[in-house]
Formats: sequence, C-alpha cells, structure tokens
Amino acid sequence: MRDESLRTIAASFVAVGPSGVAIRTRLGHLSADDEEVLRLVGAHLGSLASKDLKRRCADGLEHSAERWAERKRALTKESSSRWAGSITKATHDQWALARRAQLAHIQSLQVGVRTIAHRLSLPIGEKGNRRASGGYRSAREWFAKSRRLQVLEDRLSAEQADHAAGRVRVVRGGKRLARNRHHLKAAQLTQAQWRQRWEASRWFVQADGESGKRFGNETIRVTPEGEVSLKLPVPLAHLANAPHGRYALTGAALFHHRSDEWADRVTTNRAVAYRIHYDAGRCRWYLTASWTIPPIKTVPLSHARTGGLISVDTNADHLAAWRLDEHGNPCGRPRRFVYDLSGTANHSDAQVRHALIRLLHWAQRHGLSIAIEDLDFSTDKTREKHGRQKRFRQVISGMPVSKLRARLVSMAAALGITIIAVDPAYTSRWGAQHWQKPLSHTTRKTSRHDAASIAIGRRALGHRIRRRTAPPPHDQSVRVGHRTAQAGHGTPGREETRPRIPGPRTRSVSPDAARTRETSASTTVRDAPVDQDWVQDSPLLTDQERSREWSTRTTSCSMIWPSSRSGVT
Repeated sequence: MRDESLRTIAASFVAVGPSGVAIRTRLGHLSADDEEVLRLVGAHLGSLASKDLKRRCADGLEHSAERWAERKRALTKESSSRWAGSITKATHDQWALARRAQLAHIQSLQVGVRTIAHRLSLPIGEKGNRRASGGYRSAREWFAKSRRLQVLEDRLSAEQADHAAGRVRVVRGGKRLARNRHHLKAAQLTQAQWRQRWEASRWFVQADGESGKRFGNETIRVTPEGEVSLKLPVPLAHLANAPHGRYALTGAALFHHRSDEWADRVTTNRAVAYRIHYDAGRCRWYLTASWTIPPIKTVPLSHARTGGLISVDTNADHLAAWRLDEHGNPCGRPRRFVYDLSGTANHSDAQVRHALIRLLHWAQRHGLSIAIEDLDFSTDKTREKHGRQKRFRQVISGMPVSKLRARLVSMAAALGITIIAVDPAYTSRWGAQHWQKPLSHTTRKTSRHDAASIAIGRRALGHRIRRRTAPPPHDQSVRVGHRTAQAGHGTPGREETRPRIPGPRTRSVSPDAARTRETSASTTVRDAPVDQDWVQDSPLLTDQERSREWSTRTTSCSMIWPSSRSGVT
C-alpha cells in the first residue's frame, strides 16, 4: 500500500540544451596607449551605464517604451546609437535579475517565517520527523526564536512592499566588493588595490552583435585574423587611430575554444556580441565573444534509455557514478569523480569542469546517456529548517548545484550526450535500503552515494528502485523462472519467496506448511515417506514433470530400508 506521507515523484525528462555560446581569450601584447584608451572608454561608458540604471530603477513598474526611447536618446548624445542600445539592454537585464533575486529572497523569508511559527506552536521538547520539525529544545531557545520571528516578519513586510512598488536595490560592481571596503584586512586588500578593483568592475565595454554587418558587430569588430577595433564614443573621438572614428588595438585576439564556430560566424557576417573587461587581480585584459545558437532537438526519453545509462549522484566533494543496463542492473564497478571546492571561485569552477569532462568522456566511450538529479536546495538552505545542523547547512550551501547543472548540459550538448533529469526524492534513503548491502562484499564496500546513484538510474529508466527477488538456482527441480530484476509491476508473486518443491530427497510437506522440526527436510533418501499425494495436485509442475517425479519417487520408495529410528535392527 502506498504511503500517504510520501510526496509525489515527478516524472523524469530530457534536459534541454543550451541556447547560447560564450568563449573567452586574453588580449595580449597591448601597448600603454591601448590600455589607456580602454580605461577611458570603460570609465566613460560605465558612468553612463550607472546613470541609466538609476533612471531605470526610479521608473520601477511605470517603465514604458517611451521612457526607454527617451533614455536611449539621452545616451546617444554622449556616446553613439549602438553604444546606447547596448547600455540600455544591459540595464534592463540587470534590473530583471535584481527583480528575480528579490522574489527569491521573499520566498526564503516566507519559508523561514512558516518554519519558526510552526515550531513555536509546538510544546518544548517535542520531537519532529523527516517532513516537519519538532518543538524547540529549551525555553531559552524558544524565546530567542520568537524574537527572530519578529525580525523576519519585519524584513518580509519590507521586501513585499518593495516588490509591490517595483523597487530594487542594485550595486554596480557587486555588493560583496562594496562591503570589502569596510573590511580591507579580512579581504587582504589595500585601499589602492580595492579602489582599482572597484573601478574596473564598474567599467562598461560591451556591444551587441548585428547580423548582416561586417564581421557581425559594428561597434567592437574582430577580424578572422584577430585584429580588434572599437568605435569610440563622441567625447573620445579624438583618440582614434583608424578611419571613421575607430581605434585599433595592437594586440591580437585568438580564440582557441570553438574557434571554428566563431570563424564561421565572423566570415558570414552573423551576429557576435563582444565584451572587453579588465581583471585587476591578474592585471590582464580579456575579450569574451558570445552568440545564440538554435535550440538543440532533444531525443525522446525512450531513445535515451536504450542500452542503459550512467547514473550520477551529486555530492559536496565528488560525483558518484555507476553504469546500469537497460533493465536497471549495475554493471562493472562504481566510479567516483572528485573535485575540491575549497579554493577561489576560478579554482572551484576549474575543478567542476575537470570532473565533468572525465564523466562525459566515460559516457561517450560507451555511447550512453547520463541521469542526474534535478536538485534545488532553495527551501533547504534556511537556518530555521536545519537550525542546529550547521555542518549539513554548509554542505548543501557549498554544493555547486546550478553551476554544475548548467555546465553539464552545455558540455554534454557539445559531445552529443543526452542528459536525463530525475526527481531526487528519497533516492539516497531507498538506494541505501535496497542496494547498499547486497552490493557489498569482502573486497568492496558499497557506499551510500554509490547506492543512491543506482536509485537515480533506475528511476530514470522507469523502474522501481527496490530490488526483485532472485529466481532459484539451476540445481533445484524448478529452473530459473520469470521473477528477476526485470519482472513487470503486474507480475503475480514477484516479491515473494519461492516455495520448496519436494523431490526424492525431501520430505512430503506442503509448501504452505510452517517449518518446524517435524516438517524439516531430511538429508537421506531412506527417511522420505511414501504418502506424497499432494504432488499430483501441485500447480507448479506440468503433467510430464509430475509423471517423471512420481516414477522416480516410486522407485526410491521400493528401495527404502527400515529406518533405524523405528528401533528395528
């Protein structure tokens, strides 16, 4: 019978591929004049972008196409029409991102308020369960949480008022970097170093692509040979060293990743967007090219399951993977792809990419799809739900769920590998319950994560997670039957143990009878009794097997000697 306390399991689906491509390269061999021009252009356009973002935030929900056109005309006078279009588009994207983040923050506050209110309503010391938290442990903790509830309710009411009015709070350059100004020692920065990073993060040198224009972009132009030139804003037109108010950089930009795709778009004058930015920590200039790609046609789920797949369990420091056949049986040994996320953001990103590329190469060698959990810890990261479990909250907060998912889908699409997303509900619990112990032996200890990967793969294949009862071995009178790991859901008796079928070396006891010392099977032929009438009515034997069994046992009974237990000598 189905447990009503369990939530409904969502259906598995094939993940949609990426809609765009972004590649980056370093701008090397720049002269002092080149760097000075890039700094001036970035600072000038960055100030315009800050002013435009302020106007957009002031408009709030009253924004309209007329106000957008008005802002763009004001920016065109101080830059150009194309620069103004890039600035206004980036402004709208940033405002929309802040709006989504505001809504996510409101939802997080609502979850925290509901959790605290529920726990405060319970008696002190009452235990909870997996689906709902219990009461607080002491009166002191109850009092502290009652005060925190008031704080969260005040924050929630303020955020809801801002959301209703269309007010968002955006910091160009990043809130974290802005706060580091007051904690320079903890950030290991001097005031001059912080100022340099702050100004560089607020520069704006990016331009949208245009199809049909020369090399796909009229504002920042990159030739197939790597020559980079940009259209200077009106106030900086006197710095041009090329015709039509352009400035050509001495350094060349050569793309190594997806260089053939980029060159094909540039030579056919298809749109390519470019962004030039400065890394103050490394003192390097970079150029990023991006473009949209047509949606990748996904294969049906039934085709993705053909031949089995590779199931992956995501963890804080590794990916636990196991190959399953199309029936859900694990093949070979489990594999583990380790990554270290304790370093910087660039180091963590490189670790994730390295682990994913090894996983994808393994799947590519066998021509299989990959099944992974559709994880989302948005409701589990709150301190109110796992208050005292600080270590657990750190683990789920440190897991690169969104970054890993986005990179896996993008890298798999480039290799032609299908990704199947699976509902993660109960995979760890049921995997350990049904698969961890049976797959462990003296030379290998199956971990809980390996067992969870099997549960994920079986759910992606459309099978139930629990194991089936194995058929009897070949040396029994009934040969291997239908009840295996591939038994269908409607197969009668697939979860039951098979009854013992008495033969010439077993006692005549009905399969339904309870096993006692009187009904246990003997180990000698002489102790087998003659009254075995139930064999004729056994539904598990065919007519031919019944006649063969009866003739064998009749012959055996004629050769029985008197038993020593009867006292006859």
